[in-house]
Amino acid sequence: MLDLAYPWLLLALPLPLLLKKKRLPVGSALNLPALAKLGRLGETGTELKSIAPYLAALIWVLLVLSATQPRWLDEPVSLPQPGRELMLAIDLSGSMNIPDMAQQMGNITRLEAMKTVLRDFIAARQGDRVGLILFADAAYQQTPLTFDLATVQRFLDESVIGLVGQRTAIGEAIGLTVKRLNSYAASNKVLILLSDGANNAGDIQPLEALQLAKAAGIKIYTVGLGAEQMVQQSMFGQRVINPSQDLDEPLLIKLAEETGGRYFRARNPQELKAIYTLLDELEPIEREEMTFRPQRSLLHWPLALALLLSFLLALRQINWAGVLKNAR
Repeated sequence: MLDLAYPWLLLALPLPLLLKKKRLPVGSALNLPALAKLGRLGETGTELKSIAPYLAALIWVLLVLSATQPRWLDEPVSLPQPGRELMLAIDLSGSMNIPDMAQQMGNITRLEAMKTVLRDFIAARQGDRVGLILFADAAYQQTPLTFDLATVQRFLDESVIGLVGQRTAIGEAIGLTVKRLNSYAASNKVLILLSDGANNAGDIQPLEALQLAKAAGIKIYTVGLGAEQMVQQSMFGQRVINPSQDLDEPLLIKLAEETGGRYFRARNPQELKAIYTLLDELEPIEREEMTFRPQRSLLHWPLALALLLSFLLALRQINWAGVLKNAR
C-alpha cells in the first residue's frame, strides 16, 4: 500500500492561492528582472499563456508530494518469536585441556568435546537470544545476548585455554551474568554454566553470586565436565587416576537446585549431549508477535518529474530568436 511519512505537509498545497499579489510603488528602486519576465508570460504566445499556469501548479503539487516522503509498504513479515534470554558461561581454566573425554576415534580434550556438542546446541536455539561469557582467572563477556547465533558460535570456536588465565572464577561468571541479564525485562533468564573444577579465583564467591542470581530471577543449569577414570602413563607403568577430583559437584548442584535449574554430569561426549534437553524443559517467554513491513521510498519519482517539468517550462520561456540573434 502507498503511505506518506509526513501527510500533514499536504496542507501546504493551497498555499500559492493564499498569497496575494503586491504591487510595488511607482519609482521603486527594487527591480527583479526574472519575476518581471515571468509576469510577462503569455505575451509571446497564447499557447504558452494557457499552459504555463497548469505546469506551475503541477510542479508545486509534485514538490509538496515529495516533501511528504511517499513510500510503498509491502506485506507484513513476521519476525522469529523470541524465546529465552540464554547466557552460556564456559570454563577456560587449564584443566579444560585434559584429554579425558573418550570417543570412538580416541580421547579428546574437555574443551574440544564441549565445542563439538555446543555447536549443534547453539544452532538449534532459533528464537532465543544467546550470549557467551568466558571465565578462568576472571570472567568477561565475549558476546552480548544476540539472535546472531553464527557470531556466538564463531567466538566459541576461537576460544582457547589460557585466554583469561588458568584458574576458575565461578562466582565472577555468575556475577557478570546477573549484571548483563538485569538489563533485560524478560521473565525467563537462563544461565548454563559449564565447568570442570572448583572456584579458586575471583573477587566474588559463588554463594554470594548465587544470592544475586536468585534475586534477579535467573535459573542456573550447571554441567560438570570430566571423566572419573583415566589411564596415565608414568615411569613405573600405567596407573588409573581420577582427573575430576577437583570438580566441586556439591557447589554446582547447589547453584542449580536453589535457582530452579538442574545439574548434569558429563563424563564423556555422549553424556555431554544431555545439554540438548535443557531448554526443552523451560517455558518460553510469552511475548506478542512482532512483525515489520518492508518499505521502499518513492520520493525520487515525483521529485524527478517536478524537475523535468521545471526544465520544460524554462525552455518554453526562452526567447530563442533573441538568443540566435545575439549568437550571430
